[in-house]
Parts: sequence; C-alpha cells; structure tokens
Amino acid sequence: MIREPMDLHDPALRDRAVRAARGREPFDILLTGGSVVDVATGELRPADVGMVGPLIASVHERGGRSDAKRVIDVTGKYVAPGLIDAHMHIESSMVTPRGYAQIVVPNGVTTLSWDPHEIGNVMGLDGVRWAIAASRDLPLRVLVMAPSCVPSAPGLELSGADFDAPELRELLAMPEVIGLAEVMDMRGVLERGDKMGRVVDAGLKSGKLVCGHARGLMGADLQGFACAGIESDHEIVSGDDLLAKLRAGFTVELRGSHDYILPEAVTALRSLPRLPPTLTICTDDVFPDDLVALGGLIDVLRRLVRYGMPALDVIAASTLHAALRLGRRDLGLVGPGRRADVIVLDDLAGLNVRHVFASGKHVASNGALQEDLRPDPVPIPPSTMKLGSLNEDDFRLRIPDFLTGKTRVRTIVKPRFTQWGETLADVVNGAIRVPEGKSLMAVVHRHGRAAAIPRLAIIDDWGEFGGAVATTVSHDSHNLTVFGREPADMAAAANALIACGGGMAVAAHGKVSARVALPVCGLVSPDDPANVGRGFTEVRNATDSIADWKPPTRVFKALVGATLACNPGPHLTDMGLTDGSTGEIFGPFV
Repeated sequence: MIREPMDLHDPALRDRAVRAARGREPFDILLTGGSVVDVATGELRPADVGMVGPLIASVHERGGRSDAKRVIDVTGKYVAPGLIDAHMHIESSMVTPRGYAQIVVPNGVTTLSWDPHEIGNVMGLDGVRWAIAASRDLPLRVLVMAPSCVPSAPGLELSGADFDAPELRELLAMPEVIGLAEVMDMRGVLERGDKMGRVVDAGLKSGKLVCGHARGLMGADLQGFACAGIESDHEIVSGDDLLAKLRAGFTVELRGSHDYILPEAVTALRSLPRLPPTLTICTDDVFPDDLVALGGLIDVLRRLVRYGMPALDVIAASTLHAALRLGRRDLGLVGPGRRADVIVLDDLAGLNVRHVFASGKHVASNGALQEDLRPDPVPIPPSTMKLGSLNEDDFRLRIPDFLTGKTRVRTIVKPRFTQWGETLADVVNGAIRVPEGKSLMAVVHRHGRAAAIPRLAIIDDWGEFGGAVATTVSHDSHNLTVFGREPADMAAAANALIACGGGMAVAAHGKVSARVALPVCGLVSPDDPANVGRGFTEVRNATDSIADWKPPTRVFKALVGATLACNPGPHLTDMGLTDGSTGEIFGPFV
C-alpha cells in the first residue's frame, strides 16, 4: 500500500503547531498581506499564513498575528501550494536529479512523480536504485515509479534489461516507489498477454498506483484498457481524446511536451460544466535547453493560462488534483495541518514565482536557490556503450544476391503517427541508393545483450538530411539511433557517441560538428544544467542546419521517439522493421 510520510506525525511537532495556531506560541515563519489561492474552494481570499517546522499551522485573517521568528511581507502577492509534476522523466532533461532540482525548485515545483524507465531500460534494477539514491536529500520531493515496460515492446526490441513480475514486485516493495509507471505495451494489455498480465497484476496487488500510456486507444479498446486496471494517461492527441479519457475515468496528466495539443485541450475543458478533479498537469519530457530557459512545469502552466485556461484551474490541477492522485494527503493545499510546501506568486497571469518553501524551509527566492544543493551522492554508473566502432559500410542498406537494378523497399512514412509505405529504389554494387527526398535511419543494439548489427530502413516524409545526427536518447530501448543519407556522416556521428559514452552528435562532410556527452547511461550528464543546455542547443542548432523540418510533427523531438515500437504503426528497432499494432517484424524489402 502507499505509505504515508511519517515526518509530520511527530507529537512534539503537532503540539507546537497547535499552540502556534491558537496564539500560544509564535510561528517560525509568517507570510503577511497576501491572498491565498484556495484550490479546494476556488477562492482567492485575503489571509496570512503561519508555518511551524514542516507544517502549516494557521491560515487566518490578515493582520491578526505578528508573533513569528520571521515575518515575510507578501502584500499584493498570492500564496499557493507547491507545484506537483504528475508524470515526468528526469532523464529527458539529460541532467541528474540534483541538476533538475536546481532549475525547477526556484520555479515553484516541490514534488514530482518520476518514471525512470529510460534508465531502467538501460541498467535495469541497478538503474532504478541509482535513480532513488540520486534523488535523496534535495529540496525537491522525488516520488519514484517502478518502470512497467522494460522493454516497452517485448519481442520487438531488446533494451538493456527485462522486467517481469519478480523485478516489479521487488521495486514495488520499496517504500520510495509509489506505483507502477506508465504501462506502454497496450497490445500486450488488451490481448491479455502473459507478461503484461503478470506486470499489471504485480502493480494491482501492491495497492499502489497503476499508470498508463494509452495513445490512440478509443472506443472498446479504451474501455478494455481501463478494465485491465490502468488508471491514468498522458498520451492525449486531441481535445476529443482528452474528453474521452476523462469520461472513461482515467486521471489525465495533461502534458506540456506537445504544445500543439494544448489549445484544443483547453477548449475541450472549457466545454465542461466544471474542472474535472481527475485532471492533472505534467511535463513528461523537457529538453535541457528548454528546462534551463523556461523552468519546467511552470512553463506548461503559463502556456495553459495564455491559451485561456483560468489560472485558478491551472493551479488546482497542478496541486490538489495531483496530490489526490498520488495519495498524498499532506500536499496540495494551503491549509492548517498540511505540509508547508508553499509558493508565493507575484501575479496570476505570468505566474512569476517569488518565494518557495519546501516543508517549511525557505529554499528559493527571486528565481534562485537560497543554498547550494548537496553534491550528487552516488557515483556515475559505468559506461553502457557496449559496442565497437562502426564503419561506413555499416550504414549501407544491402540486398543479398542483387548487384544492380531496381527493387521495392519498405518505408516508414512520417514521424510520430507512422504509416507503412514503399518505394522503388536503385541498387548499385549491391547497396540501395536512397531515393531523392528520402533519408536513412539506423538502429544499433548497444547494451551488450545481442550483436551490434545496424538495422537500416528508409524513412519518408522526413525530408533529406544534409548530414547525420546520432542519439542514444532513443525511446525507450535507448539503442544507438542514426539519421542521415551519407554513410560517412552516419559513421562519424555514431562513433563520436561510442567514444564518449553516449549522448547526441551531428556530423556533416564526414566530420562531427556538434556533440553533447551524456555518460550516465547514455542519457544523463552530471554537469551543470546550464552547460548541458548549451551543449544540447549546439546539437539542436547543428541538426536544424542539416534537417528539413516541418512542424508540428517533423521536428527535432521526433528523432528521440522514432523507435518507440509500442506505439501503433511501423518503427525501426534493433530487431528490424516492427509493427506496434500487430507485433510483427519485417525485413526491409517488399
């Protein structure tokens, strides 16, 4: 079962808080002159807030008290609960939990729910243990989930580990683990496959949360997914999809990582008679440059306000609603007896965060932490790039026993919502010449559990790459993935990552033009977030110079999701061309 935090249940603390609430002892901290954002009643009401240790002791009439060890005047400002990111992956920001806290805490986030399935897919149980240890002793409450889909598409890809019921039961027994993370193998759940049956059963029997990933599910399949015990979803593709999932009883984690969906989502929400209490807000994935520049979850909230969602609704969804979903009765509300996770906002339009308190400690002010964070408490894991260097010939799509002529080749058409296609291609000296207007994608197993043989496919409606980009951030198996047309460029970019322990690299004319090293599992850097952000910006800019983007789906972000084989349609993995809808694997030739 979900375990309640015990630090608030100290009798001496409660005694002191009761005395302070009744005026018989001073507060530790008193916020005066502000208006409380009451997410329970939907009111903005003038009130002062007194804190004792990690507890809110009193929310009372303005000016009624002045007895406190420290009084902070917040006149004209708004006192709200600390923000809760309901579903996210720290690895997507390419920094350690320490680096993530450095950015998001000054921007009002005091709690997040982290699914470390990226690290789990690379390092297995040791990776999740590393994630838990690296999250301790921060002014950010990191609630860790047990990755449910390692790999995300069993039988269609090979990642660095394989979680079945024994691994999940071990993780779910840990007090730091709050539930089963997003169940991504939708086909396995709906077809009542043995493995996913065991995985979901472990989650249900733990009494903890069971979270979902329901992209593209509708009608009977959506109903069936809920019947399997899946409780939440963040894979919203339209306003109608949002309403369908709310109506099916899912907790929706409305994510900011697909901005083009948000205006339609806001319109859908405003069509309802009231804000559903099962609506929460999350980041899901934030690249490091955006994290540093925009602040993470607070950026999602600001965008939703700009798109027309009332600020009080936005704050309620990202505080009280999330706390209820996570089973944390101590969080999500500015009220007596609750945990003193409190933020002070300058305004409700721009949501500028002035002060942040975490368990009653003043941890950030004016966009900066009050104290330096502790160093990372655990060492960097060993290199996970378990493959040798590659050569140009590894990136030529060859057809056996056919030297010259034409042949039909299967293609993956467009990013994100992929479709099958085919093209007629020339064969020269036994190798396919990539047709004009198309590009090549390669996936190479890097975890040492199979031969590192590049799998190649032609991608269509991606434009022509004027160089190559390689990444070990490649959801969710995180094998080495390379995009390009010229074998020399693809080999150069790939070998740059093999040499540095993983990350992202761009090459043109056979030479590397930009690289960001991510030595922790090929996903994360222990470096300062600003440095990681700058390195990533260089990679993104270099990619922009060689890629032919067409928003909103043919964008840089599509590179890291191109191998997500659990989703419907064709995807290239380290096992070949796969179909997430049918579970089949195909060769490249028709």
